[in-house]
Amino acid sequence: MAYFDAASTEPLHPRAREALITAMDAGWADPARLYGQARRAHLLLEQARTEVAEALGARPDEVSFTSSGTQAVHLGVLGTLHGRRRAGRHLVTSAVEHSSVLHAAAVHEGEGGTVSTVGVDLAGRVDLAAFGAAVAMEGTALACLQTANHEVGTLQPVERAAAICGEHGVPLLVDAAQSAGRLPIPPGWSVLTASAHKWGGPAGVGVLAVRKGTRFRSFLPEDERERRRVPGFENVPAVVAAAAALVAVKEEAERDNARLSALVDVIRERVPQVVPDVEVIGDPVDRAPHIVTFSCLYVDGEALLTELDKVGFAVSSGSSCTASTLRPSHVLEAMGVLTHGNVRVSLPRGASAAEVDRFLAVLPDVVRRIRQDAGVA
Repeated sequence: MAYFDAASTEPLHPRAREALITAMDAGWADPARLYGQARRAHLLLEQARTEVAEALGARPDEVSFTSSGTQAVHLGVLGTLHGRRRAGRHLVTSAVEHSSVLHAAAVHEGEGGTVSTVGVDLAGRVDLAAFGAAVAMEGTALACLQTANHEVGTLQPVERAAAICGEHGVPLLVDAAQSAGRLPIPPGWSVLTASAHKWGGPAGVGVLAVRKGTRFRSFLPEDERERRRVPGFENVPAVVAAAAALVAVKEEAERDNARLSALVDVIRERVPQVVPDVEVIGDPVDRAPHIVTFSCLYVDGEALLTELDKVGFAVSSGSSCTASTLRPSHVLEAMGVLTHGNVRVSLPRGASAAEVDRFLAVLPDVVRRIRQDAGVA
């Protein structure tokens, strides 16, 4: 089986596995206590915090660990809005943010706040002029913008958006889930979120970084853990493993990014050549190095994923169209591109040229058979 779904979760990095096993023996105690085992766990936790902070361009005391990237986003969005209630109750997001951002926005709206959702172009890049106009609205308390889109890979103009936010005194929350470890974090953010399993750490570790000077107040009952931002007992071994993976991935990024990006270029070029009626989606150049998405006309996306699984490829569908909702992806809808028959290929660090060649060899026949079964070939 060739695993091509790294945008969902990257396989555990060998350094993370080694660190996890070691930390399970050395870091199991409560890091908030004072006896020897606890002090050892506390030292491991704080060393990991320092490593993650350095990798993300933050200070250690700005970094808190959460139970997931989704929790980090929820806490980051709603906690910053809660802390800035006096500034106003207006939130700005792009139309292609991760669902965790949009769900937090819906909660904010349901509690009486207002939300401006800014559109994107055909590549999935936010309309920066419209984003700036929304940020400039009176009472804007927070703006949100991802670094790279999780479905199509397009990079967002985060640095320019941050400059606009700075001009208006509005903090910018940056969701770096798809780029942390792989690409440098753009400067100018006030709140940063990320997810360890996206960079080869274990699942169950998210990162919430809040810059000094950014007003933040958790909307949850107060807890003394994690700078009073995140309640609950820290998973020290998992955090240590997450930090080890992040350090390793950053060291390997230049080499791996170039190799994976070249493989993605091959897929982007070859798929339209071997499969008729295909639309390759997302920016061809200004993108995450490991993600490529395409849509096949007259093809059911779920059927395509199932058939590819049968021939040995684990891929996902950006359309997220399920039998229960029959609702296509909000990202693809916002872009105005084909939403069905959609495949997202996201290459993990170990992906090979041979696997890509085999994928391109089997794809045309898989698509042809599905179209024949649907009576459109």
